[in-house]
Amino acid sequence: MERLGSTLTATYAHPRPTPTNFLPTISTMASSYRDRFPHYNLTHSMSLPWRPSTYYRVASDSPTLAPYCTRSQRVAESTMLPFISNRTTLFTRYTPDDWYRSNLTNYQESNTSRHNSERLRVDTSRLIQDKYQQTRKTQEDSTQNLGERVNDIGFWKSEITHELDEMIGETNALTDVKKRLERALMETEAPLQVARECLFHREKRMGIDLVHDEVETQLLMEVDVILCCQERMKLHLDKAVAQLASDRAAQHELEKDLNDKQAAQRIDDKCHHLRNTSDGVSYFRGVERVDATISVPETWAKFTDDNILRSQSERTASAKLRDDIENLLVVTANEMWNQFNRVNLAFTNRIAETADAKNKIQIHLAKTLQEIFQTEMTIESIKKAIKDKSAFLKVAQTRLDERTRRPNIELCRDMAQLRLVNEVYEVDDTIQTLQQRLREAEDTLQSLVHTKATLEHDLAVKANSLYIDQEKCMSMRRSFPNTLRLVGFC
Repeated sequence: MERLGSTLTATYAHPRPTPTNFLPTISTMASSYRDRFPHYNLTHSMSLPWRPSTYYRVASDSPTLAPYCTRSQRVAESTMLPFISNRTTLFTRYTPDDWYRSNLTNYQESNTSRHNSERLRVDTSRLIQDKYQQTRKTQEDSTQNLGERVNDIGFWKSEITHELDEMIGETNALTDVKKRLERALMETEAPLQVARECLFHREKRMGIDLVHDEVETQLLMEVDVILCCQERMKLHLDKAVAQLASDRAAQHELEKDLNDKQAAQRIDDKCHHLRNTSDGVSYFRGVERVDATISVPETWAKFTDDNILRSQSERTASAKLRDDIENLLVVTANEMWNQFNRVNLAFTNRIAETADAKNKIQIHLAKTLQEIFQTEMTIESIKKAIKDKSAFLKVAQTRLDERTRRPNIELCRDMAQLRLVNEVYEVDDTIQTLQQRLREAEDTLQSLVHTKATLEHDLAVKANSLYIDQEKCMSMRRSFPNTLRLVGFC
């Protein structure tokens, strides 16, 4: 028998040893066996039920035994007579020793074949068991590696999730602070407009009240303070916008990495739970030669660690900026409130000064009016006195004129004449004095009237200044936002 269709590769599978060629080639051996052993059917033995029909072929019915008896064959061919089925003429082909040796050879070959087959079966069973254990161990190692990989992914996913939650919270907090900063920046527009309106209204002061006083100085300083606060707020607002963009970029990287981790964990978890009896298990020829990997465990872990470190760095910068904005809101609110109070104090002092000046002007105006009245009465009395003195002068001059008509010697410079002359001079001097006093009184009256006009104008100026500072400016400044609005809470 010879195995067909396979190659023996085991170290114990040796080719069958060549039997000792000592039997002659006899083409009628099978027929001789049929003659000597009628009960043994050789043809039937070649089709035994245990013989495989695929890997073996039946040996030739006429084996070649030429090497066993070459000389005898040559003798037989040359000297053998025609075969006669007669016991006395039967040619003896083999010796009993040949027959026994042939049987022993067949027995040894059978033992060797059975021994090799048994060794093959035992080694094959052991090989199958070893390979099964090795394959199962390899699969268990792969399953364990997949489990460890799933755990690694789960660890990094939890780290990313924690950092992502922290980043989302920080982003929301910075967004809230940014909105507060925007509201606070909008709230500064009203105080700035009020300060500028106050400066504009105070330009409408008149006369001497159009002065660069403490109120105007504080108002200009208030405008500068509000503009400075706005500049700082806008600067921090730009920083907040840029920081929010950086936070969202880091958050996007974390979310992308988290999605990739979730997909990878889902795939590796599915692979981890795959078994030999699982559905969907199939052949994928050549997949082991496909290498689509782009990272190693070190770079894989470093990528996620870098994302987390970047997020932590951005979150730290965001928290610092948020604290800076909180401090800025408090500082700017205090600065604007302090300046607002200083302006209000300056307004209060200026209004008090103006009101006091107005009151004093009113008092002086009242006194001036009274003095004008008195002066006018004095002028009237002087005029009346002059008028009265005119009568005395007329009488005296009339007397002197009449006495010039005395005749001759009667024109005497007597005491009466002298007295009348003195009376005329005295009355005339009195009239001249009264007229001079009248002119002085009239000049004084004109001065009083001018003073009255000046006081009335100044009183109008003070009233206008009081109206501007007290009614217009201070009424607008009552709407200054409170501290909560200045820090952006309302």
